[in-house]
Amino acid sequence: MSEGLSRREVLLGAATAAALRAAAYPERIRVAILGLEGHYSEILNAAKRAPAIAVTAIAEPDPALAARAARDPLLRGAKVCTDHRRLLDSEQLEVAAVCGPNHTRGAIVRECAARKLAVVAEKPLTVTLEDLAATRKAVDAARVPLTMLLPMRFSPPYQAMREIVRNGEIGEVAAMGAQKSYKLGGRPGWMKTRATFGGTIPYIGIHMIDLMRFVGGREFAEAAAFQSRVGFPEIGALENTISASFLLDNGGTASLRMDYLRPATAPTHGDDRLRIAGTLGVVEHQEGRGLTLVTASAGPREVRELPEERLLFLDFLDSLYRGAKHWITPDEVYRVTEICLKTRDAADARRVVKL
Repeated sequence: MSEGLSRREVLLGAATAAALRAAAYPERIRVAILGLEGHYSEILNAAKRAPAIAVTAIAEPDPALAARAARDPLLRGAKVCTDHRRLLDSEQLEVAAVCGPNHTRGAIVRECAARKLAVVAEKPLTVTLEDLAATRKAVDAARVPLTMLLPMRFSPPYQAMREIVRNGEIGEVAAMGAQKSYKLGGRPGWMKTRATFGGTIPYIGIHMIDLMRFVGGREFAEAAAFQSRVGFPEIGALENTISASFLLDNGGTASLRMDYLRPATAPTHGDDRLRIAGTLGVVEHQEGRGLTLVTASAGPREVRELPEERLLFLDFLDSLYRGAKHWITPDEVYRVTEICLKTRDAADARRVVKL
């Protein structure tokens, strides 16, 4: 909530923004979901707020996933098929949401670009640097809009952290630390093989690497990392413990620790943490503990005034239909994917790599 605004004014502002958004959108925005894996709920959550969004087609070769989706009221009217190429050739669409197994994503994004569709892709964009280069070339040549499902950027606490850093309240950023800890749960077969999964660093590390760059405002220059699987032989090549270190462009450092070791008895699926230390203070967010700030001029305090929640897919549609600037540029999609793939490769080779 902005300082100096009453709650009523903020609510009126949100209502006005929603009305403008609805007025600017076409009567129907036809969306296809290509693969029912990952964060496709971002599309459905946006559809609940904007009735113009219609998921009209789904491509999913797994009958169990397709059957589960059919129970969702927002998906019941969608045409379902097993072949995404046949779907793309037969359906009239405005946007394609490319989810599904990681190793298939780059090729499908290129096929969507060839058909001049706006693309919202699950992460990572690709699982190899060669596929990333080919995908970037295709998307740039087609000049189609592209975003990636990195919803943590849009979370109010991280928006507030970014503004605190941008306003200079903690001085120059010198150190960043992030954590991703997840429950393992059941994992599909494609996540248990490196060739189809791509590694835990590109799969979940991408969230925090993107967030550190977005919030901290620093570029990553070099990386070193370790990754392995301890116990749980049934998960195959899926790494369940990772530690990565980065050199920042100003000489500062960043670190990322990740695991799939959160017990099933824990109250939430994930335990996300982000800490940014600067020359004048520290700002930190932890799941369940909120956002805190301490600076050279003021003692520790909890930051309670947070920006209004935003949805990634609505923000993307605003850029398509209202001329607004989307919070994730294609260059950022390519760059964060590149950083993650190179960091994974650094862990494989046990060496420091330039980013």
